[in-house]
Amino acid sequence: ALVVAILRGAFEFQGQKCSAASRAYIPQSVWDDIKDEYITEVNKITVGDVADFSNYLGAVIDRKAFDSITGFIDRAAANPDCDIVTGGTYDDSTGYFIQPTTIVCNDPKSETMVKEIFGPVMSIHVYPDDEFEATLALCDGTSEYALTGSIFATDRRHIETAVKALRYSAGNFYINDKPTGAVVGQPPFGAARGSGTNDKAGS
Repeated sequence: ALVVAILRGAFEFQGQKCSAASRAYIPQSVWDDIKDEYITEVNKITVGDVADFSNYLGAVIDRKAFDSITGFIDRAAANPDCDIVTGGTYDDSTGYFIQPTTIVCNDPKSETMVKEIFGPVMSIHVYPDDEFEATLALCDGTSEYALTGSIFATDRRHIETAVKALRYSAGNFYINDKPTGAVVGQPPFGAARGSGTNDKAGS
């Protein structure tokens, strides 16, 4: 479920969605379990003309977006604290196509962990298993944005700890689901910080 949620949350609509997943904090033991499967699944994603329904990703919206997103990727590739484990390549010869890119960041304050990219880029910080609460504080204090977020856990105590710690980190907070896909006008939807006014639409 976690692998699918990261993949769909980050890469559907080329990541050009306000609530797209852009960063993840994963404990070392979990990353050890899912890394190979995750990389395999991302590498199955086809990128191309959306008139061909076998393509999961299309082009990003325009040249400005393409240049901005690929700039993030290139800077990450040059950063010794970052490891690109999927994608990292792109092609603008027949459209603005970017391969689904995953960046594992040793430094949780790396550029792609902090900035809004609005493209098919997922940044992951792998943390020691015994630093859960410290990582929640790190997650809360890293980005100016506060639109959506989620936690995956099998222990209700950990969920409750995360909900409390991340109370002001997201307008919409999901439990054991990807942080995107709310039906507009149905569930409450709002934000805080750099993501908006925290007014709620829906009911």
